[in-house]
Amino acid sequence: MYGVCGCCGALRPRYKRLVDNIFPEDPEDGLVKTNMEKLTFYALSAPEKLDRIGAYLSERLIRDVGRHRYGYVCIAMEALDQLLMACHCQSINLFVESFLKMVAKLLESEKPNLQILGTNSFVKFANIEEDTPSYHRSYDFFVSRFSEMCHSSHDDLEIKTKIRMSGIKGLQGVVRKTVNDELQANIWDPQHMDKIVPSLLFNLQHVEEAESRSPSPLQAPEKEKENPAELAERCLRELLGRAAFGNIKNAIKPVLIHLDNHSLWEPKVFAIRCFKIIMYSIQPQHSHLVIQQLLSHLDANSRSAATVRAGIVEVLSEAAVIAATGSVGSFASTLPTYQRSEVILFIMSKVPLPSLHHAIETGRTGENRNRLTQIMLLKSLLQVSTGFQCNNMMSALPSNFLDRLLSTALMEDAEIRLFVLEILISFIDRHGNRHKFSTISTLSDISVLKLKVDKCSRQDTVFMKKHSQQLYRHIYLSCKEETNIQKHYEALYGLLALISIELANEEVVVDLIRLVLAVQDVAQVNEENLPVYNRCALYALGAAYLNLISQLTTVPAFCQHIHEVIETRKKEAPYMLPEDVFVDRPRLSQNLDGVVIEFLFRQSKISEVLGGSGYNSDRLCLPYIPQLTDEDRLSKRKSIGETISLQVEVESRNSPEKEERVPAEEITYETLKKAIVDSVAVEEQERERRRQVVEKFQKAPFEEIAAHCGARASLLQSKLNQIFEITIRPPPSPSGTITAAYGQPQNHSIPVYEMKFPDLCVY
Repeated sequence: MYGVCGCCGALRPRYKRLVDNIFPEDPEDGLVKTNMEKLTFYALSAPEKLDRIGAYLSERLIRDVGRHRYGYVCIAMEALDQLLMACHCQSINLFVESFLKMVAKLLESEKPNLQILGTNSFVKFANIEEDTPSYHRSYDFFVSRFSEMCHSSHDDLEIKTKIRMSGIKGLQGVVRKTVNDELQANIWDPQHMDKIVPSLLFNLQHVEEAESRSPSPLQAPEKEKENPAELAERCLRELLGRAAFGNIKNAIKPVLIHLDNHSLWEPKVFAIRCFKIIMYSIQPQHSHLVIQQLLSHLDANSRSAATVRAGIVEVLSEAAVIAATGSVGSFASTLPTYQRSEVILFIMSKVPLPSLHHAIETGRTGENRNRLTQIMLLKSLLQVSTGFQCNNMMSALPSNFLDRLLSTALMEDAEIRLFVLEILISFIDRHGNRHKFSTISTLSDISVLKLKVDKCSRQDTVFMKKHSQQLYRHIYLSCKEETNIQKHYEALYGLLALISIELANEEVVVDLIRLVLAVQDVAQVNEENLPVYNRCALYALGAAYLNLISQLTTVPAFCQHIHEVIETRKKEAPYMLPEDVFVDRPRLSQNLDGVVIEFLFRQSKISEVLGGSGYNSDRLCLPYIPQLTDEDRLSKRKSIGETISLQVEVESRNSPEKEERVPAEEITYETLKKAIVDSVAVEEQERERRRQVVEKFQKAPFEEIAAHCGARASLLQSKLNQIFEITIRPPPSPSGTITAAYGQPQNHSIPVYEMKFPDLCVY
């Protein structure tokens, strides 16, 4: 009976008759539009039949594919497309299953035209917003097949281009269909991203030979649309733009793996292009996640070739610039400060530094493998800090960041030290005054600079109380570097000036003056055996800064003293001023050992004039001496012994071993005259004594030095015990004292229940 009904057209189900009627006798005539309208009306009137219509169309399509009747295949797909566009009922899911089955059949075909036909139908389907969700639909096959099409290697260049573009469009359709549907399979899973992202990068990387031909002006726009590389870029941008916070990692990791597998870090052009696309496509608040992944990848390649690491750092630098300069929208103003600080801290934590147990790694040729990494990371940090604004220096320069940054300032590499100085300047300069100190000079009136100066805030005062000595120490040690050039001194001058403007209170001003006077002593005494240029540069640096700070403090007597010394130098020692030193052809003096006192800024005179204006004259009289830390042992400095000797010298002066009191000497005219005449001899003796101390700490056995320090420590402890015995007493007794041994009165505590209270206290 069923066989008879199948043979007789009048007895066949209506939906089958309607489907059959849309196919013409000659496939070249195309879809019968009037019959297609009847089929669409029937599907809308009886939506329960939609799944059967889809199944029957699928059956016919599979049969036609097997018989190579490709004209009817195209007609079937066109009918499916129109039904999909017209029907959005609840039973659409079953119809979609039939549709996807037919698309998969076309994609499995070896015929490029069928693959392209199936892809086009899938893209149309992907753009449809369905009214009902699907709980069991899977797109795994389509991701795999479209990815394969993206890597097509067809012999015909034109066909290969079309297949690859169809693959890219298919992946774009999968992303659009699944990215916003929580019920679909998660397209951000690694199993999908590991296929989608490399396929897009492959087409982005390989520019077809046909594109190198110069098309006619009329054909150029059409050629651009047919370019797989540009289509892949648009798809990649759309993919990254849809990525949420938790999906960024899965989208970026395949990029890093692709660059590793194809050795694309060394030319670094393509890698930089990829991450520019990434940084400009993702949401601004996700930028720091990309930078963190780059830094982690740099860690993972710690044993890779230096060129590979350099490529990663170069990409990191470009990404950091985009993230920090606001190129990804209103990024700089909308991103919270703590997120920007987190990125900066993360970059700084990856800078390779020597430690007590691990030296800097060297390559086979003896070249420092990490030097390039250090420079590029610091360059990235400098670019980030340039666009970083924070009113609170405690937040801008936290302790863990500042410690590592200043440790880098002690390295022997001159370029690295310069980067550190520039980074500090970028963080401290919050009012845009940096460019006004790019040239070192002794202006007679600094009002022409039009400096923007605000009162030091309470938070900045706390910051300087905590970190000022650390900053002064590194500035002092940086001034003593033999490999310094003009850029280093310009950066040091800018750093001193900006600290004076941004972070200075009365105590900071006094310490900065002491610091610069100590730098002047370095140039005068020259225990470091610095070249002539470095000594002249230090004199000139001190003159420029004291000229600036004297006008900022507006103390007339202070300004007068600085002005007198500068005028004296202009007449008799111009090689001690910045105008003659920091030029293309410095005019230097080969004899700096005979510098007279009139050429120097005198600490006693400055202490006198500032003390009369309310500044701490006692502190001004104390010479500045840097603190010794473990960093000096890592920096391989020549001045370590001298720094130690200075500290030991100061400690020895305050040592309990020298407690004999010297009777006060009457100060007369003859005493002052003798002190002035013998000052040169005293300086020579002092220099010789320092040399002996340095020689002792450099050549003496460790046991001898340890025994000396241990004896002093035990002596100090005994003195402390004496002080404690004098100051600590038992609690006072309410009933008086008793007499202890040796006739000394001693307080004695009486229990409360034995105390006798006056009658007024009894109720």
